[in-house]
This record gives sequence, structure tokens and C-alpha cells, in this order.
Amino acid sequence: MRNLWKNVFGLGCGILLSSALPAAASYDSHEKTEAFIAEASDEYDLDPQEIRQWLSQAEKMQSVLDAIQRPAERTKEWDEYQDIFLTSKRINAGKAFIEKHADLLQQAEKKYGVKKEIIAAIIGVETFYGTRQGSYRVLDSLSTLAFDYPKRPLFWRELKAFFALTEKEKLDPANIKGSYAGAMGYGQFIPTSFLNYAVDGDGDGKRDLWGNPADAIFSVANYFKRHGWRSGEAITQRVQIEGDRYQDLVNDNLKPKWTVAELKALGVKPTESVADDKDANLIRLQGKKGAEFWLGEYNFYVITRYNHSRLYAMAVYQLSEALH
Repeated sequence: MRNLWKNVFGLGCGILLSSALPAAASYDSHEKTEAFIAEASDEYDLDPQEIRQWLSQAEKMQSVLDAIQRPAERTKEWDEYQDIFLTSKRINAGKAFIEKHADLLQQAEKKYGVKKEIIAAIIGVETFYGTRQGSYRVLDSLSTLAFDYPKRPLFWRELKAFFALTEKEKLDPANIKGSYAGAMGYGQFIPTSFLNYAVDGDGDGKRDLWGNPADAIFSVANYFKRHGWRSGEAITQRVQIEGDRYQDLVNDNLKPKWTVAELKALGVKPTESVADDKDANLIRLQGKKGAEFWLGEYNFYVITRYNHSRLYAMAVYQLSEALH
């Protein structure tokens, strides 16, 4: 969802930390417990006693607090970032994933208008096609962050949503695994994204993003559709630049705020045909041979709704191209 979520935690939930043994602590008697129970029961019509019982099973994870408070890694440039996600191993696994789930991907593409290669690339970047979904109990990680990491109040919201989705989907909160930040399943949905965008892809009455590829594939496609994916439109292309008038607008916004005609007037020269009235931004990345300039169209922006990062969006795009 990615989402603001992954900006907080680094490259994305496809790179997961291994969990450590939890410290002995529970959250049914925390100083914030009563307030949480009142909010969650009111917002999602949950049984207060059930919430308390769930919290009694949650354990404080010092490894989660250590991970989130760890100083951020040195910011990677595109020349390094691409080496993580555009490997032959990931590309070959992606082609195998598409072949294995060809019917599901075609159905999702037809229903939502999102290319099957984009769907597969998201899952490939996030969890290496479902094989690296995370080993933390989400109950523990989200409880730890909601109650003992007040710097990020969004975890309070996500823990409430987690209890709501487990109740709605008839799941045991104690058995659900995910990342240390509470992202789950093939596509690493956070709980609010699960509630808002997860769908039952195969009509079995469940939304299983952990073990059901149909639900995972359809949910990723639905996420993109709901965030404005424009079927049949381009995503990005390499451009050339001349002069220096472009410098004030390069990487100035994730959402397109210029027209192609305006960019052309400032020295941006597309290398492929594109209408002058298209909305777009100018992107500069540091590649292996120096600066690269790209035209980011609206669908490129939509990819950043999953993870608010140009590098992430470019990795998804280029991986999807390699999966053709």
C-alpha cells in the first residue's frame, strides 16, 4: 500500500527483517488500553471484551522498536536500487509467476484495466511473488507500535483496522504473520488498505491475501484501479533535455502538474510520441552512466500511491517491462 507506509520503513516490505523473540509483556493493561478499546469498539462495532482478549495475547517486540528507531540507511540512488529489484532471478521468477497464474492475471487485467505485468511486478517487488511475506505476528508488531511508539500515530489506526479485518474475515489475530510494520500478504497490504481495497478474487467468500493468489492478484489490481489507473495509457519514457530551464521543475512533485507542451517549452524532448496535452512530470534519476531523465505520466504517479517513491515506481515499471 503501499503508500506512505514504505517511505517510513525504507526500500519496501519486500526486504523484510527476521523477527526476534518477543519480550514478555501484553497490552490489556496498558495506560492507553481503555482509550483504544473505546475507539475501536465504537469505530468498528467490535466487542470490547474481544478487543481486550486480543490485546492480552499481544507481546511487546523490542526488535520492532529497534527497527523503527534505527537510523535510516544511506539513501540509495537508482544505480544501486535497480540492482536489488531488477535481477535475473527476480525477472525469471516473475515470468514463472505469470505463466503459473496466467488465467487469473488475464481476468484481473480485463476487469480492472491494469496490465498483468504491472500486477506481477508489484507482487515481485513486495514479496518476491509471495515467498517473502514476513515472519512477525502482526498482532505483536502493530500493538507494539500503536502503544509504545507514539511518534507514529498511524499505527494506532492500523491496529484498530487489523482487529476489524480479522473479525470481518473470521481470522485469528494471533495467527497472522507479516512485516515488522504490519504489512501483510502477497502485496503487503496494511490493515486499512485491506479493508478498503482487498477483494474476493475467486468468489469463495473470503479475502485471503496470504495464501490465495486469486485474491492477492485481484486486490492489487483493484488498488490500482481505485487510485486512478488509466487503462491503455503509458507510464513513463526516457527523454532528452537541452538548456537549463528544466531545472526548477525536475523531481518537483509526484503528481503530474505540467503538460507535455509546457515541459517541451522548457527543453524537455520526448523520445516517443506523446500528446502535448498529457499531464506529466520530469524525473531525474542517477543511473549507472550518469543522470537519466524520464517523463512521468499519470500512471507513474499511480504506482507511487502504492509506495511514495520514484525509485520504487521505476523499479516496478522496469520489472514489468522485463516480464513481457
